[in-house]
Amino acid sequence: MTPARDRGSAAGRNRYADLLRVLAIAAVVAGHWLLISITYRHGQLSGLDAIRYVSWGGWVTLVFQVMPVFFLVGGYVHAISWTRHHAQGEAWAGWVRDRAIGLLWPTTVYVTAMVLAVAVARAAGAGAAELARAGWLVALQLWFLPVYLLLIALTPVMLAAHQRWGLAVPAVMALAAAAVDVGVVGAHLPVLGYVNYLLVWGSMYVWGFAWRDGTLTRPRWRPYALAAAGAAAMAGLVAWGPFPIDMIGAGERVGNTTPPSVALLAYAAAETGLLLAAVPAVSRLLARPRWWRPVTRLSPTVMLVYLWHMVPVIIAAVAFYPTGMIPQPRIGSAEWWQLRPAWEALLAVILVPLIAGLLWLHRPLLRMLPTGLGPGRPWSPAVLVAGLATAGFGLARLAIAGFAPGGRLPALVLAAYACGLLLTLLSGPPSPEHGSRPQEPGAAPQRAGPGPPAPVVTAPPV
Repeated sequence: MTPARDRGSAAGRNRYADLLRVLAIAAVVAGHWLLISITYRHGQLSGLDAIRYVSWGGWVTLVFQVMPVFFLVGGYVHAISWTRHHAQGEAWAGWVRDRAIGLLWPTTVYVTAMVLAVAVARAAGAGAAELARAGWLVALQLWFLPVYLLLIALTPVMLAAHQRWGLAVPAVMALAAAAVDVGVVGAHLPVLGYVNYLLVWGSMYVWGFAWRDGTLTRPRWRPYALAAAGAAAMAGLVAWGPFPIDMIGAGERVGNTTPPSVALLAYAAAETGLLLAAVPAVSRLLARPRWWRPVTRLSPTVMLVYLWHMVPVIIAAVAFYPTGMIPQPRIGSAEWWQLRPAWEALLAVILVPLIAGLLWLHRPLLRMLPTGLGPGRPWSPAVLVAGLATAGFGLARLAIAGFAPGGRLPALVLAAYACGLLLTLLSGPPSPEHGSRPQEPGAAPQRAGPGPPAPVVTAPPV
């Protein structure tokens, strides 16, 4: 099929896709800041999931579960990128390596900073329990990266399947995800659930292919049909099935995110359908400079905001809770809700200069980093696969256990991540196009023109 260019695109850039990323990261930040409540009791700081203390908290997650947006946009963007680069003769290994390093480099800066912070806090006498909790809070968002790296690596195969079989591909993946849930819930095979990290998030990624070529948006009734089918399926799975309405938390008996469930996929279908139905109207607004200009300014910050947005929580908690400057009403009480806007405003005041400083720091680092360091060899793809697998394992373990399990740095996990990064760098030579600065993995293709340069930034989870 011939790729369709959405109205509102300029110079090959889909403005609506960029807007979705910016709005999604805003929802991620607001949701994490709202739903994780910091407490200070008996000289110890801790963090609690507020959803568990508010009877209707699960319904709030229907607003803040925006991770499907990142996978949708990622599929859209990578369908464009791989098609263009493959037509120019670029091999799979070089294309994947460039995009993987575009994700891993800012992640490495973040991981290094967190390791140093844990080492300093431990030397200063921080308690093991507090350190472990804080280390987990600033690592929980890293789960997104191994999944996204896997989908990047599988993009050529998945895109080829989509081009041949169209919407049958995500339909079969959805049926397979439902079968996995039957095994997890009915047959009590929890390990089987890990397959759904590929099937559920991968389905949303393939929807991005279908958005790009018009399969999911033409005729105009298709997005509405997707939204209606998704909403009906989710309602049925929640009302008569074992799945909770909470689309973020783990759940007591069965959850929707760890691993992702078919109920989450149904929710994502409803969300995606509504978003795609809004493309024409919103794209007309984005054609106006006053609407588009803020998006161009915020878009380069998405990856950095995603990685660093929990750091202000730790800073504010350490600075204000032990001194009693911030009251601690009961979670879910009227006073607690009244204080939430002030809490989020305080965190925003900390986050804005933090991100500005990080942008200033990243620009020279990006100019120094090539996308590859080794010579091209027949075994380069195998080295790349080993690097991505090892780095992904390290990131997954950090997301599960944090930067300080038991109050200590996870040396073996950090070593695995470092080895994975090194193998990825050594898997081939720098790309001619991306030799000085890796392309942003989560944004549409950049063209020469006015506007701020985009450092390596993409997105991400609730």
